[in-house]
Amino acid sequence: MKDVLEEDFDKITKRDISWDALRNSSFVITGATGLIGSLIVKYLLYANRTMNFGAKIYAVVRNVEKADKIFAEEKTDALTYVVADLTKEKVNCEGDCDYIVHAAAVTASKVMVSDPVGTICTSIDGTEKMLQLAVEKKAKAFIYISSMEIYGQPTVGGKTAEKDLGYVDIENVRSCYPEGKRMCECLCTAYAAQYGVNVISARLAQTFGAGILPTENRVFAQFARSVMRGENIVLHTTGESEGNYVYTADAIAAIMTLLVKGKAGEAYNIANEDSHITIRNMAELVAREIAGEKIQVVIDIPEDSVSLGYAPPVKMWLDASKMRELGWKPEIGLVEAYKRMICWMK
Repeated sequence: MKDVLEEDFDKITKRDISWDALRNSSFVITGATGLIGSLIVKYLLYANRTMNFGAKIYAVVRNVEKADKIFAEEKTDALTYVVADLTKEKVNCEGDCDYIVHAAAVTASKVMVSDPVGTICTSIDGTEKMLQLAVEKKAKAFIYISSMEIYGQPTVGGKTAEKDLGYVDIENVRSCYPEGKRMCECLCTAYAAQYGVNVISARLAQTFGAGILPTENRVFAQFARSVMRGENIVLHTTGESEGNYVYTADAIAAIMTLLVKGKAGEAYNIANEDSHITIRNMAELVAREIAGEKIQVVIDIPEDSVSLGYAPPVKMWLDASKMRELGWKPEIGLVEAYKRMICWMK
C-alpha cells in the first residue's frame, strides 16, 4: 500500500520543477486531513526524507486524532499541527509562512445539500482568513484549491478554458458549492489586486488515485470498492454527465509547479484531457478493464435523488493547455489510476 504512494512521490521529485526555489521554506496547508491537503503534507515529508528538502510544515486541522491516524507513519518534527476551525478563528503560525495551500472545503455532496450555509461559510470565511494570513506573513505564494464545478453548465462548445464560465442555477441548493468557489476565487483576485498577494487558483478536475482516504465515498471510490468486493457497479443516475479526472500524483505535481510558476491573480485548469469520459462509460470501463467483465453496471435511480446531493448533469471537457504551458503534464491515465488506487486501498 505504502509502496505505490512512494513510487508516485519519487516520480514527482524527478519532474522538472524549480525545487531549489522551494527548499528550506515553510508551508501552511489547510484541509490537511482531506485528500489534497494530506497528500501535499505527505509529499513534503517525503521530500524532506529523500532529498533533504528542509520544509517546515504547518498542517491546519480541526481534529488532531484524525490527523495522527493519517500521518502516523510519516510524522516528524518538521510537521506541526495548527488546530483551528476556519469558520470561527484565524490561524496562528509562529515564524514565517512562505507558501500557503488552502485546500479546506466541504467535498461531500450530501453535506452540500444538508448544510448549504455551512458549505458557503467554510469556503468564504476560511479563504478570507487565510488570505489575511498571507498578507500578514508576506507569503511568497498562495494556492487556492478550486474546482471544475465553478464552470457550471458551459455555454461554449468544445473544450472549456479558464475564461469560459458557464451558468450556475443559484436556486438549486447544491449550487452553494460552485458559487462559494466562485466567490472565493473573486476574493483571491481582489487580494491579489489590492494587497499584492501572489495568489493562484488551481481548478482541479475530480482527483483520485493512490492516497485516497479510507472515508472517501465519491464515485471513483465506490467503483473501486465494487471491483474489490466483486459486486456490480450501481449508478443512481443515468451517468450522462461528462467527468474530468486527474490522478492524485499528477495533481500534487501541478500544485507544486504553480507555487513557483503560477501567475498572480490567475486560474489554471488541472486535468488529464485524455481522461474525459461520462460517468456511465467510466463505470463500464472499470467493469471491463479492471474487473475483467466479472461485474456489470446497473442503473438504479432512487425516487428522492435530490437528497443524495448529485450535481446537475453537465457536459464539459476541461482544457489544461494553460497548465501545460508551465511545463506540467499528466502522466497517469484512467485505467492505470484505478489500478494504482485499488493497490493502495488493499
